[in-house]
Amino acid sequence: MAESSASFAGCLLHFAEDEAIATRAAEAAGLQPLTIERHRFPDGELRLRLPPALPARVVFWRTLNDPNEKLVELLLTTQAARTLGALHLTLVAPYLAYMRQDIAFNPGEVVSQRIVGRFLADLFDAVITVDPHLHRVASLEEAIPVPDAIVLSGAPVLADWVRQRRPDAVLIGPDEESLQWVAQAAARHGWDHAVCRKQRHGDRAVSIELPALPVKGRTVVLMDDVASSGHTLAQAARGLLAAGATSVDVAVTHALFAEGALALVKSAGVGEVWSTDCIAHSSNAVSMVPALAEALRQLS
Repeated sequence: MAESSASFAGCLLHFAEDEAIATRAAEAAGLQPLTIERHRFPDGELRLRLPPALPARVVFWRTLNDPNEKLVELLLTTQAARTLGALHLTLVAPYLAYMRQDIAFNPGEVVSQRIVGRFLADLFDAVITVDPHLHRVASLEEAIPVPDAIVLSGAPVLADWVRQRRPDAVLIGPDEESLQWVAQAAARHGWDHAVCRKQRHGDRAVSIELPALPVKGRTVVLMDDVASSGHTLAQAARGLLAAGATSVDVAVTHALFAEGALALVKSAGVGEVWSTDCIAHSSNAVSMVPALAEALRQLS
């Protein structure tokens, strides 16, 4: 750990497991990368240590997959950062957790988006993220009421990657909610596109209705913002191949991929799986670091 960051205009704090990507982002944004030290006690509690002096502008890099402990880490470290000299705190969370739970479907259900959003707004002055799953909420500011709420998209970089490998692709979204990403990517290269209709019966049980767009004899790429259990993608892939698609690949911004999910998708006949590096995964093919670093520079 550096002895002091006081001489720098700004710093980017990260944990050891994010060192490689956070360092690249910090250097591209003109910030000093610094590591937060973490020790876990036998009872599960954490001892965290920041640099002993911080500049006025501090950026935290923390993608929020597996979010529960990470949210506690942010609670502890942001409060400490304020006492160590930080006046403006920015969270770069390439993936934001709990954004999908934006309404109570049953009496007594917790609307997690609203609660986690306000929690983050109490800690940070600005939030930068990529493709947050906002369904019934029009903007990130509504979910996280901070002065600066910046949303980037993985659709353009994924579209450019697909263009290199499947230039004649048809883009299909696995459900109606994917339309915003599929349409953006398709418009970038003039591709045909459509979305399936999904009916969810449980966390790992869905049924898929294919769109009317013909896919027989065509190269199909399934595109979405997030892949989690893999069941929706697998069902869509099976249906598309049965309808005559010559191949089906997958492009997603956030590769959550719960245990067994990637194998499930592959077993459905999917060829390649491509994702951004918002979440570290073996499928990472394109990087959001340049766009995130530019957003940090614009914010300064």
